[in-house]
Amino acid sequence: MFQDQLAEKVRPFIDLIDDMRSIGIDKELPLPTIAVVGDQSSGKSSVLETLSGVALPRGTGIVTRCPLLLQLYKQTNNRQVLFHQYFPIDLTAQNVLAGKGVGICEDLITLKITSSTVCDLSLIDLPGITRVAVKGQPDDIGAHIKNLILKFIKNKRTIILVVVPCNVDIATTEALKMAQEMDPEGTRTLAILTKPDLIDPGAEKNVLEIVHNRVIFLNMGYVIVKCRGQKQIDENMSITHAIEEELEFFRNHEHFRSLLREEKATTKCLATKLSNALVKQIKVSPTKHPTFICSPYTKCTLENMWSDHEVVHQVVDEYDQKHRGTELPGFSNYRVFQHVVQKLVAKLKIPAMTTLQKIRGNISLPPCIQDSLCPHGFFIFSNIVKARIGEQFEMEMLVYTQDEIFNKHLPKEEKAEGSDHNTRSKYPGLLKSYYEVQCNTSTVQYIVVQRLADQVPMLIHYFILKESAKIVCSEMLDLLHRDDTDIILQEDSEIGQYRAKLQAQADRLLLANDKISRHNVW
Repeated sequence: MFQDQLAEKVRPFIDLIDDMRSIGIDKELPLPTIAVVGDQSSGKSSVLETLSGVALPRGTGIVTRCPLLLQLYKQTNNRQVLFHQYFPIDLTAQNVLAGKGVGICEDLITLKITSSTVCDLSLIDLPGITRVAVKGQPDDIGAHIKNLILKFIKNKRTIILVVVPCNVDIATTEALKMAQEMDPEGTRTLAILTKPDLIDPGAEKNVLEIVHNRVIFLNMGYVIVKCRGQKQIDENMSITHAIEEELEFFRNHEHFRSLLREEKATTKCLATKLSNALVKQIKVSPTKHPTFICSPYTKCTLENMWSDHEVVHQVVDEYDQKHRGTELPGFSNYRVFQHVVQKLVAKLKIPAMTTLQKIRGNISLPPCIQDSLCPHGFFIFSNIVKARIGEQFEMEMLVYTQDEIFNKHLPKEEKAEGSDHNTRSKYPGLLKSYYEVQCNTSTVQYIVVQRLADQVPMLIHYFILKESAKIVCSEMLDLLHRDDTDIILQEDSEIGQYRAKLQAQADRLLLANDKISRHNVW
């Protein structure tokens, strides 16, 4: 009953993602998925066979030479239907895509499995990690495989399923190292420990430490499984029998039987965890992009605003050491305050220029379109914007604002100058200078940040967007008075290809939007 309820909740979400992938939306948007990564001979194929109920191709060396998308569909009847996209379920598909031999290919092969014994799930099997090339393999085969794996697992929406044998040092496995590179927080990595029957006597406690997340912490944790070994495969043990034997193994194991109660053991437990994790990842809305111009720079300036206490102390100390003469310590100087503000304002110039570069990148067009529309270049005003932003920061170095605006933003306790409750009177000597400069600096900096948060985007918007649009319009009007207008207006082949590409993207997005509305899973 529980499994039926789970399937009823899970299937619509997985169907939606599979539909999105089938129409090619993954070319425009990163789709949630599960990628299976493991060293050669880690037991990866055995795990996938147990999950799918289908015997996958086996052999020596690199057997998986193309990414394999396993689509598992749970049905109530016992009928099993296999659908292998374009090719039968053997090595033929890989030979067609990757060529005969030992090469690899990035093209995805799809295997759809419908059965009453599987859990609703979709995952991608990737080639096993190898370090040394064997006969017939290119010398850099390891690098090729690593690049292929990284292409899949760098996607922030991808759950990384790392397969690690129990009888090796987990910290040295290449698969886990790669996962940690792409997911340093361990928030989207789940590890499978295989081959528990091969553990040396006395090492069981070490494995339990790993499973209980005390060695290398992963937010999604660990699951330990026991699949068919080579001897059982040679003896033609069925996958169904292997699942039954796996359960008995953990039930009777002196050290691992407790993991059943904790739902950290068996392939069945793994399948449920993966289904729930994938649906959770699908439900999570993609991070919204910041507002076109204002948000990135505003966020950056506000974040910088509250991290500058050390600058205040440093400047006050330097002035006190170098410039104080006969006056007593603790009497602040306006030049100290001015120097602090100038130093802090200068720090905001880099993010301003970075924002300019980002906006340029976001609205860049192919060279062929730029050349045909505007010989002078679409971004003729970019240098002007850069200069204007520079001028804006030079003006901010004057440390200027109206008195009433300054007083308006002062802390309440500081507005009553001379009052018995004046906060700065609580601080003796040099501490008083620190507080006074910090208070005044924070006030001016807040005003400057608000000013820059508007001014920088306005400069970019005016010169990059509005004025450059005028240039384009002017250039297009000039074309009407030229004798070679017909020749100029002939579509360049590169432009035609680019337009066709954009049209195909638009068609895919429209189709995806239609499918999302039909699924209505939310």
